[in-house]
Amino acid sequence: MEYDVIIGLEIHAEVNTKSKMFCSCLNDPFNSEPNKNTCPICLGHPGTLPKANKEAIEKIILLGLALNCEINKLSKFDRKNYFYPDLPKGYQISQFDLPFAHHGYLEINKQKIEITRIHLEEDTGKLNHPTGKNYTLIDFNRAGVPLIELVTEPVIEDAITAKLFCQTYQQILQYLKISGANMEKGEMRCEANVSLQKKGSWERNEKGGISSKNGEKLNSKVEIKNINSFKSLEKAINFEIKRQSEILNRGEEVLAETRGCSDNTGETFSQRIKESSADYRYFPEPDILPISTDDKTIEELRFKIGELPHKKKDRFIEQYNISPEISETLVSDKDTADWFEMVVSELREWTESLGQSWENQEIKLAKMTANWLTSELFKLLKESKTKIKDLKITAENFAELISLIYQEKINSTSGQKILKIIFEKGGDPSNIMKDLGLEQNNEESSEDLENIIKEIISKNPEQFEDFKNGKESLLQYFIGQVMAETKGKYNPKKIIEIIKSIK
Repeated sequence: MEYDVIIGLEIHAEVNTKSKMFCSCLNDPFNSEPNKNTCPICLGHPGTLPKANKEAIEKIILLGLALNCEINKLSKFDRKNYFYPDLPKGYQISQFDLPFAHHGYLEINKQKIEITRIHLEEDTGKLNHPTGKNYTLIDFNRAGVPLIELVTEPVIEDAITAKLFCQTYQQILQYLKISGANMEKGEMRCEANVSLQKKGSWERNEKGGISSKNGEKLNSKVEIKNINSFKSLEKAINFEIKRQSEILNRGEEVLAETRGCSDNTGETFSQRIKESSADYRYFPEPDILPISTDDKTIEELRFKIGELPHKKKDRFIEQYNISPEISETLVSDKDTADWFEMVVSELREWTESLGQSWENQEIKLAKMTANWLTSELFKLLKESKTKIKDLKITAENFAELISLIYQEKINSTSGQKILKIIFEKGGDPSNIMKDLGLEQNNEESSEDLENIIKEIISKNPEQFEDFKNGKESLLQYFIGQVMAETKGKYNPKKIIEIIKSIK
């Protein structure tokens, strides 16, 4: 039997404020000794009074505006009651019916993924289970850290779209400096709600959920908790789709439950029967007054948004004709995207200083920059474990290197040599080119190159005859011979041109 797959996401992200959500303790759960950043408020001692963090509130409103949400000008906090050992108060301060942002969307592959709400709450402590011990340790450094939760409508239909949504959302959090959103550190955690419904048996209702179309009972949804990588998210959803379809095909009922998942295999496993909102017994937080936001504040925050990564990616593709894959690589890190545009800006100035039209060369130069950045420069960054913001190479010097290659003053092999030098020590590419004797393409060097090629042909007459008779694969053989003889000094295009011209 065929089923419609219905997926909704819940994504938690820790906010990178200086202090915690409701007290002045340092918000630094990863770099401090256990339980150092705690106080009576975040430890839930009786009689303590929480005070809301203004910076965290401004950041969630900024995020809501970036994701096309409506902003509640009057919002409030609520108590969400449940017992976990790492929740010292026995309840969590969260939001129920008046979140800061609601009814937005994020476009993924031309599809608007609707966002139900974005609300603010406090994180819990962290449980540590020592190997071979029969006890658990609790670190409360994370308790009280501001936490943003985003909830989508159940409108996602496959695991790949779910993964792309989470990846794009992570980039937005990082671009806006709201969260580091590092999933390995637990700064961002994803949960997926998955259900399968028989085709034609359901419809979307006015509240954004799904309802039975013909009175038939709908299948239960399953929540997959605390997924900590995009790869695991995709695997877990696909595993759950397969598991539920097999249950339904056997005529059995899917339990409404919360399930964990294996990071390696993506297999899900039962944890507990799923709770409903009624189980949490929400009521307004009596110690924090409702919070109002005026139009002036909203507009000031809207002005701070700037160009978001998915919009920047689309612009790079359209403006520079860069492939979607390379554009995605460029925008995945804001520092990389900004540095790329700085290099392109330098190339624009260089072109105009020569009295040439930038419009005629923009696409070629930008594409060349993107290719060299994401291949050769990224390779050096990876090998040295260096971040692009710590480069010794200036955008001006990288642009100069690109211009030398573009003008065919040096070939790719020489460009790689120069890049390695300026990556390690900095410096001017033109001076290094002259010092190493790498400049090419003047008349004298062209004549030298032709003599070298003729000498190689004279030593391989049979292969050259076969090449002239149509065996094109031998062209690479001769290029390799010339490159080896000249130590990569000449441009392969020039080599090919001369080989084909020889009778």
